[in-house]
Amino acid sequence: MKKVFIFLGPPGCGKGTQTDTLSKELNIPHIDTGSLLRENIKNETEFGKIAKSFIDKGRLVPIEVVASVIGERISREDCKTGYILDGFPRSIEQAESLKAMWEKSPYKFEKEEKVAVYFDIPTDVLVERLVNRRSCPVCGKIYNLKSSAPKVEGKCDICNVELIQRKDDTEETAVLRFETYNRETKPLLDFYQNEGILVQINANQGIDAVYSELKKVIND
Repeated sequence: MKKVFIFLGPPGCGKGTQTDTLSKELNIPHIDTGSLLRENIKNETEFGKIAKSFIDKGRLVPIEVVASVIGERISREDCKTGYILDGFPRSIEQAESLKAMWEKSPYKFEKEEKVAVYFDIPTDVLVERLVNRRSCPVCGKIYNLKSSAPKVEGKCDICNVELIQRKDDTEETAVLRFETYNRETKPLLDFYQNEGILVQINANQGIDAVYSELKKVIND
């Protein structure tokens, strides 16, 4: 299978978990904007130095820098049969930027080889998920105190260290994040619907059920 995936959905919808599984099964890279920026900063690339200068001041990395980092990444050889974009694009402006990247990339994909997957889930379910989310500070494994709790309360199953709660995983912050998502990112659904590449799946299910539905829509 040769295909590019764009995973869309609000914070906590579960697309990160599905991305990891699909990436391994199809043997294509999972391109996460945050991880990519951290990689560039660690390697002290030109873009990494620019990004760090903004992050150190508590400012957002400019779209031009993010686009350049993504553009370089999708031009690497391991992307020639496809990749999964997670966290990009987040706006119409970034979606237009991605189209320009595709034109410049050495690896071309036809329209039927591109798919934007929207993980649809009610806001109240997401708020509950985020409030109950915990993660391991060592291995990064994510838990949910209600649906996927650790075997030993408060401890990572793998590392046996104390789990942590992200500072923004509170009900108040979660609601604000959804408002931002609906204002800035949700318009992408209309954008990709007009492009003819949008599919929608029910993310308000168990992990395995969501993955089964994901496999069905991407194989259609």
